Amino acid sequence: MSILIYTESEGGKLKKTAFEVASYAKALAGQTGTTVTAVAINADNTAELGKYGVDKVLKVSDEKLKGFNARAYADVIKQAAAQENAGIVIISSSANDKYLAPVLAINLEAGYAPNVVALPESTDPFRIKRTAFTNKAFNITEISTDVKLIGLSKNSFGLKEANGAAAEETFAPALNDNDFAIGTESVDKTTGKVTIADAEIVVSGGRGLKGPENWGMIEELADVLGAATACSKPVSDMGWRPHGEHVGQTGKPVAANLYIAIGISGAIQHLAGINASKVKVVINTDPEAPFFKAADYGVVGDAFEVVPALIEKLKEFKAQNS
Repeated sequence: MSILIYTESEGGKLKKTAFEVASYAKALAGQTGTTVTAVAINADNTAELGKYGVDKVLKVSDEKLKGFNARAYADVIKQAAAQENAGIVIISSSANDKYLAPVLAINLEAGYAPNVVALPESTDPFRIKRTAFTNKAFNITEISTDVKLIGLSKNSFGLKEANGAAAEETFAPALNDNDFAIGTESVDKTTGKVTIADAEIVVSGGRGLKGPENWGMIEELADVLGAATACSKPVSDMGWRPHGEHVGQTGKPVAANLYIAIGISGAIQHLAGINASKVKVVINTDPEAPFFKAADYGVVGDAFEVVPALIEKLKEFKAQNS
């Protein structure tokens, strides 16, 4: 009985989450004494999965699966799980995979544990740690179904190279036309920028920036750090920034390695959406801002003085180390 993982990709390129899921699966395979098989849909660089412990890759190439379709993808993964006799299926906690998970759980008749942050504390019974209450607490979930579905929380396990090689095998699942009853006509994406979903670092601004005309320094800081830009809900509501950059409980969740909040007071809804980030840095003129209680590092100061100075120092550091 093997472990099966779904490796998410975009534009033919595997995402970082695919390699993190592979790293986690390899460690779990060591606990359970089994192997790791990956399903890759329209992905080109699947050989890289071997570096992170995948033993075999089932390569699916089909133009009908070019755009993400939760029902069709779930059907593909179900067929792969049946072929590999998989007792554990692992996906990430990306936005797409959260749409995929409930459909896949039904297809597999599997118990589903989302937001998993660690390897199982026991495999018989199967008990696993995950976050709960918008990352304010941990929960130990027991899965008793024959097939177990795990949703790995982003950046919770990290990338761990195993220096292996994966065998590649063509996999041609049967596609059900009913899964394509609803289609996507077009998808517009920004190019040349780091997306919030993929970012290791996120630089976020709030109403303290006083207006959209001051966003240049946020973008410059993000550019120096190789980060994504984000904003608080009031900023997107006022039209200063696009709604796609709104992070928080009612926006996009963030689980970055570094989250820098500039001019954001720290409303509870915002904190709930970014609490999974590992290191939180806050820059605010108000020493009583709620965000400071959740911050790992805080700077009490004017963003219009602090941020340009920070950008200058970072540029100097990069120049010295380039």
